[in-house]
Amino acid sequence: MADNPSALTLTRVRLGAGGPLARVRVADGRITHVVPETDAGSGAEVDGGRQLDLDGRVLLPGLWDAHVHLAEWASARHRLDLAGIASAQAVADLVRERAGAADGAVLYGYGFRDGLWADAPHKALLDAVLPDRPVALVSADLHAAWLNSAGLALVGRGDHPTGLIREHEAFEVLSALPAAPTDVVDGWIEDACLAAAARGVTGLIDFQYGDTVADWERRSAQFRPAVRVSAAVYPSHLDAAIRRGLRTGDEVGADGSPVRMGPLKLFTDGSLNTRTALCRDPYPGLEGTDDAHGIEETAPEELVRLMRHAAAHGIEPAVHAIGDRANTVALDAFEAVRCRGRIEHAQLLSPQDLPRFAQLGVVAGVQPRHLTDDRDVADRYWAGRTERAFAYGDLLAAGARLEFGSDAPVSPLDPWLAIASAVSRADDERPAWHPEQRLSVPDALVAAARGRRLIRVGDPADLVVVDVDPLDADPDTLRAMPVHATLTNGRWTHGPY
Repeated sequence: MADNPSALTLTRVRLGAGGPLARVRVADGRITHVVPETDAGSGAEVDGGRQLDLDGRVLLPGLWDAHVHLAEWASARHRLDLAGIASAQAVADLVRERAGAADGAVLYGYGFRDGLWADAPHKALLDAVLPDRPVALVSADLHAAWLNSAGLALVGRGDHPTGLIREHEAFEVLSALPAAPTDVVDGWIEDACLAAAARGVTGLIDFQYGDTVADWERRSAQFRPAVRVSAAVYPSHLDAAIRRGLRTGDEVGADGSPVRMGPLKLFTDGSLNTRTALCRDPYPGLEGTDDAHGIEETAPEELVRLMRHAAAHGIEPAVHAIGDRANTVALDAFEAVRCRGRIEHAQLLSPQDLPRFAQLGVVAGVQPRHLTDDRDVADRYWAGRTERAFAYGDLLAAGARLEFGSDAPVSPLDPWLAIASAVSRADDERPAWHPEQRLSVPDALVAAARGRRLIRVGDPADLVVVDVDPLDADPDTLRAMPVHATLTNGRWTHGPY
């Protein structure tokens, strides 16, 4: 074998969860050799380049987060944390307490969940504690924004009756608010990518609302992200991407950039926590109202038109669908268009729709941490139907391909949290929620690695080294999995090397 100074051979590494000791050589961003340690000395040695003894640690395919809102996640790490607060009044009290410590003209907060609150978010509560400074609080699912009167005036909605704005209008409001300077946000994003690599992430799909492709073209000229990035496009920017000839998977940005053109993001409905996910059955307490079954974000015929337009130009659709009726609409659209693509979330499914994912070749992009975060809300608003909520076991049994994400900042950008939730169906002392839908650790690892099950010659050198064999880990250990090192495209992005 000719010597390659850029080559790296990992020795005494366990090949996958529960796997044998092996030597793995990478060069020029690819895996070039995989040789069992038992073959050492038999003429099958792997020579050339640097050798690194990993002392029996476990080598896994690199992990992906297949659903991230990266600028939101990077910014949320610098905002007032509202997670776990149990009432609207308690949120207002925290705003009062922290107002002096927060930087910037607008006080931003993130992470409230009002689905189970006894009181309702209202601008008057925020006005009472901070009347003069704009306040903008974002719900944990990103589908609602709660503003005080000063914040509403800032975005031209001073006549809004409550200050609680949902769905598409919320996206518009949040886009209209003054953001941190672009260079500051880009710096936060660079740091967030490094933090993701520290948890074994080698790639992500960025569904950030806006002109995400252009944003990543700018960033790629400034820094090389520590992870591969697939940048989604929204309908308002679809035709511009088509005019440029961009197809899903095409490189965008600087030469050699790990940034690729991603899918077209479309919406069929809202979310569970806002009671806007489109369902066959009405939400308790909303019977007889116009939105009793949730909302239809995109009419079925328009959904088909957009998907067909994108697919004709090589851009795969990724369709947000949470309620059972919304998932049927999305699958019907895929059947009409006959294109590859994804359904994002797939939280509540009708039994007859389970086999359609595999039949139509549609990926189920799911976020297992949501099932533990939302189990109580689901028990209230989807009562009697939760056996088919977050139905990962049934989807896998029906032949569907699952890909895990976090929906960060809705849940943290950490694939081990998703793996643990899918395996245990619990994150507290309560019994597992619908344990029949659990996944095995090997199946969860595959879903977290975008379908990669094995470490094979010719595959990209996207790898993660962990200190504990996942097959030997309990749920708490899985959540806190010690990641020793991460390798993306043959380059160390995390670790001591």
